Amino acid sequence: MSALASKACVPCQGGVPPLTGGEIRSLQRQLGGAWKVVDDHHLEKEFKFSDFKTALQFTNKIGNLAEAEGHHPDIALSWGKVGITLWTHTINGLCESDFILAAKIDKLAS
Repeated sequence: MSALASKACVPCQGGVPPLTGGEIRSLQRQLGGAWKVVDDHHLEKEFKFSDFKTALQFTNKIGNLAEAEGHHPDIALSWGKVGITLWTHTINGLCESDFILAAKIDKLAS
């Protein structure tokens, strides 16, 4: 499991630049490569489940985690699938907290 999962998300107040390509790649490697970086702007991953109920339960766990961390992903729920998109709106890009939350979501799924 990534060391990122042991860190806490830090609220971004804006005014800081988004992560750059090299910083993004370094953090992405810590996630083990399962998360896709799109346009150096956001992270995406799809989780698959055997039915809707299990996917919904996972979605609710992510919601609880997001509230506890103060960092909230975009979540797409459908039958047997949960799609996650992470980015920091206040800086219109990625920050370390996006990768921390991704690692914590992976931990929920394991």
